[in-house]
Amino acid sequence: MSAPGTDQGPEGTTTSEAGRTAAKADDLRPAAREARTEYVARFVPLVAGIAAVVIAAVLGVLIALRSGGLPFEIDEEWAEDVFEFRGGIWDVFAFGMDELGGGIMGVFVVPIAIAATLLVIRRPWAALYFIVASAASAIMVQVLKNLFGRARPEDILVVSDFGSFPSGHVANAATIAVAIGIIAPRRWVWIASAIYTFLMAVSRTYVGAHWLTDTIGGALVGAGMALLTWTLFARKLEAERLRRAAIIAERNAATAQSHITPPARARS
Repeated sequence: MSAPGTDQGPEGTTTSEAGRTAAKADDLRPAAREARTEYVARFVPLVAGIAAVVIAAVLGVLIALRSGGLPFEIDEEWAEDVFEFRGGIWDVFAFGMDELGGGIMGVFVVPIAIAATLLVIRRPWAALYFIVASAASAIMVQVLKNLFGRARPEDILVVSDFGSFPSGHVANAATIAVAIGIIAPRRWVWIASAIYTFLMAVSRTYVGAHWLTDTIGGALVGAGMALLTWTLFARKLEAERLRRAAIIAERNAATAQSHITPPARARS
């Protein structure tokens, strides 16, 4: 006896159960899989990117409401702790990160070098994505800097431009980290990129160019803009990555085949 409102299907299967089975079968079809992949590739990074940039903007508003950008308690405590390490090898590290992440080196040399490398390995869409993401991140940083106009810490060791929030160096590092992680999705790439971004944030507070909350805002802006830009290039990047993976697989197979000793001929 079937439940009220449920029709009996063949071999005792109800129509509702058959519908669920058909829905699962549709999920296995190539067209359905492609549609779902396209949805995830565009929707997830779009939402995550918008959320990151919005959180950074909200943080900027909270900072601006504190009597024109006065530091939070955590900003001051972090600065006091990190300033204790000033001197010696730590200066070399911090000043090196300052040169690497900003100025001509950070804004032009590093992005162009990475894009050129991607072109050499035949990843033109990846190169274009990286350049667009870097430019979008830099523009957003300048917009927020001029919007909030937070003063930098007084005990600063390097020459910097106007505006402390968000950190342009950290935003640049986060953009590079996320973009490279998207272009070459490997666990070690993500780990190395996260470490690079963290070290950049520490170095910016070490030299007194930013408060801790500035670096948090910079990381959010950089990662958010990289994700938002990804939505424009998601399909092209994935197709390009799969083509390159296929070429490498064929090359490796050919190399392996060339090293196989041919079977000995039978003696007549």
